Amino acid sequence: MRIEIPDTAAMEGFGRELGASLRAGDLVVLTGPLGAGKTTLTRGIGEGLGVRGPVQSPTFVLARTHPSLVGGPPLVHVDAYRLGTPELLDDLDLDFAHAVVVVEWGAGLLDDVAESWLDIVIERPEGAGASTDTMSDASDAELLGADEPRVLEVRGHGPRWAGSRFDTGQ
Repeated sequence: MRIEIPDTAAMEGFGRELGASLRAGDLVVLTGPLGAGKTTLTRGIGEGLGVRGPVQSPTFVLARTHPSLVGGPPLVHVDAYRLGTPELLDDLDLDFAHAVVVVEWGAGLLDDVAESWLDIVIERPEGAGASTDTMSDASDAELLGADEPRVLEVRGHGPRWAGSRFDTGQ
């Protein structure tokens, strides 16, 4: 399913909607370039789940757990950018069964972890924002977070997502 997201508010809104439908044991894998909106989407998921915030990028701590404020599952937010192998991700000893786990940069690292998962690929349309290759200073880096349109490709895999709007039909 392709979804056009016009701005940051809409990205968080989609995350809230998605978060409200997630349950313990759900795994969401986010893929996209630097500044695509992975953490913004996760912030919305956290709001939809009703977890304690703020939801921020776990880049330097690798994983953050946000307990539920409403009796639901906690959100485990992982940044796998620096991990590189499934074994290093496994060393984090994440509670996949009792939490909603969102993994940024997790494509290819979670193949044997879950029977079902959602893949969300976030695209910045060509010409939107800045490329890290052309940045010359810190002010250029601010463009990565620019409030610009994104396109989400959302694909559900496994029995959890069979028959849902995210079902890939595989």
